[in-house]
Amino acid sequence: MKKKTNNLTSFTDHLDEQYGKTGTTTRDKYEEGFEAFKLGVMLQELRKEQGLTQEQLAEKCGTTKTYISRIENDASDIRLSTLMRIVREGLGGHLKLTVDI
Repeated sequence: MKKKTNNLTSFTDHLDEQYGKTGTTTRDKYEEGFEAFKLGVMLQELRKEQGLTQEQLAEKCGTTKTYISRIENDASDIRLSTLMRIVREGLGGHLKLTVDI
């Protein structure tokens, strides 16, 4: 009986194939976009956990519902000062950042 081969590809291999190896321009763009996506999802989840609508969150931190929506759907252009205000005034939290080198 012939043994079946496993045709599964690891996620890292998939990323290497689709976007190039870590450190290439294309891969770096992908990684930045993914981090922005994660930030948007994280803010959306925190907002929903607190039972806030986008409009309510916007009112609490002095921005607009449209801006909150844009952040949750594509956080790539958010200013750090705005992010800090949303987390602090809108969600009652503290922002902590890390840098990997």
